[in-house]
Amino acid sequence: MDIDFPLVLVVLTFATGLIWLADKLFLRERRLAGSRAGDNAAGGSAGEEDEPKEPYLVDLSRSFFPVLAIVLVLRSFLVEPFQIPSGSMLPTLEVGDFILVNKYAYGLRLPVAGTKVLTVDDPQRGDVMVFKYPKDGETNYIKRVIGEPGDRIRYQDKQLFINGELVETRFIARLPPMELRREDLGQVEHDIYLTLGRPGGSGEGEWQVPEGHYFVMGDNRDNSNDSRYWGMVPDELVVGKAFAIWMHWKSLTSLPSFDRVGGIE
Repeated sequence: MDIDFPLVLVVLTFATGLIWLADKLFLRERRLAGSRAGDNAAGGSAGEEDEPKEPYLVDLSRSFFPVLAIVLVLRSFLVEPFQIPSGSMLPTLEVGDFILVNKYAYGLRLPVAGTKVLTVDDPQRGDVMVFKYPKDGETNYIKRVIGEPGDRIRYQDKQLFINGELVETRFIARLPPMELRREDLGQVEHDIYLTLGRPGGSGEGEWQVPEGHYFVMGDNRDNSNDSRYWGMVPDELVVGKAFAIWMHWKSLTSLPSFDRVGGIE
């Protein structure tokens, strides 16, 4: 069973903060009053050094609340780490890449609810974008933005057309079973894979991108489950813009590597 980490983080932050605040406002004074009453009954006097020990849960909450609050703010509004689980974005992103996603690039959203409270910018053609899979609204997907609202997208014979214009690509190398090509999306140039010997009929079609939606594709064009098969990404499911690789760790049986550290085209 998948764990909803953002929800767990919010609940833990709220719970530890509430316990710490309740102790600060009410419980600590009760402990001190009880301690003074006990000392007076015994004929002694209470000093600052005689303050009763905090309950374990209060001590734990006081220690963890600031850490959890900082992690919640950073993860929800600034930067969130993700791991690449599949090869749909090859050659740009490999399985086992650990990436950083800018949560602020497209606006501030409330954690868990995902409601946008501040608009900063919109996803642009060529961005590598993380979003929630539209079919379940929960699973994190990563693809490249191909179509913006209002665009007309056509994919035929392994060629991409945007608003009736062919997107230019140039041959780089044959890497059987793949062909490596360089694609020009105007502001962004990036590499794509096409599978040699596979017919061009897979994922063909023509689509009109509605307002508030985005058409996305994987860079591994013949091995990507994307908008060609399940439709557009609505704006409310956008998570953020992937901007850097900070580590590569393919499996627990291998060692982490930092050879791929750098920005994402």
